[in-house]
Amino acid sequence: MSAGTPRERIWVSRPLFPDILERLHEYFEIEVEDGDRDWTREQMAQKLGDKTGAILGVADPVDASVIAQAPLLRAVANRGVGYNNLDVAALARAGIVATNTPGVLDETTADFAWALMLATARRVTEAERFLRAGRWQGMSFHIMLGGDVYGRTLGILGMGRIGQAIARRASGFRMPVIYHNRSRVDAAIEDDCRARYVDRETLLREADFLVLTVPMTAQTRHAIGASELELMKRSAYLINIARGGVVDDEALISALRNRHIAGAGLDVFEHEPKIPADMLALDNVVLTPHIGSASLATRRAMASLAVDNLIAALGHGPNAGEPPNVVGPNVAPAR
Repeated sequence: MSAGTPRERIWVSRPLFPDILERLHEYFEIEVEDGDRDWTREQMAQKLGDKTGAILGVADPVDASVIAQAPLLRAVANRGVGYNNLDVAALARAGIVATNTPGVLDETTADFAWALMLATARRVTEAERFLRAGRWQGMSFHIMLGGDVYGRTLGILGMGRIGQAIARRASGFRMPVIYHNRSRVDAAIEDDCRARYVDRETLLREADFLVLTVPMTAQTRHAIGASELELMKRSAYLINIARGGVVDDEALISALRNRHIAGAGLDVFEHEPKIPADMLALDNVVLTPHIGSASLATRRAMASLAVDNLIAALGHGPNAGEPPNVVGPNVAPAR
């Protein structure tokens, strides 16, 4: 960039680690928000109206209406694996590159799936609330009886990188693993994960723990609803670390209230951060605020990868023009 040439302007929609963002200053003028907030499409359009690129959270919407009001925009970098907030087809038509941050959070998110399984089956959060409320009056043989994890059948809906990482951990619990995926994974992966492919109905009927790791798409919306919950064992637990809309919240509330399944562990919700009051009132569900990848090391890695993606997508750095994590059509920027 020659002296006096205006620097491209970048928007960072939510706070990130200052030392990692510092790498952007070599190439761009940066506007960084100082707090987390939910952005409307109108606000997104206003923020992106004079920007060349952006680093976004996975809830920040970019669709055709936003793109139409952002004439300079050439790249958006999601700091997360999911990208259902992005209309990738509309971005591609406009010649705007979109990226995400896969790989760096797989193991941490898999750990958290197991944390939810254990906490849900063994009633950990319910027991802590009981104790903190001063209701514990001493050891009782029948207090807080829960379900076992060891030796039970682990079912995984969605056998991508995170699903595979979850499955590999099951051997320590001597759990048979079954899975269903849009397409069957390679035999070598099945062997590594000690996992058996089954049809969707068999997965629902046989799993003692059903873990959801599918992306949020039009096809997976409400993939778990009333009819699916009805197929599950009454002793089974549902664990959702995917996206909230994959589960029909109202159907799940009914299943939990009526004990059609034993419990659920949820890190994501259909209309987050709003949680139905009826869900909050239930004792047989563990609720966490979308923290599946929230270890310090992993969140730093996600931020760093998002920065790398954006720098490359806008034609700078060692990977100039070839960002490593493009989602949707791999387009040549038209702008």
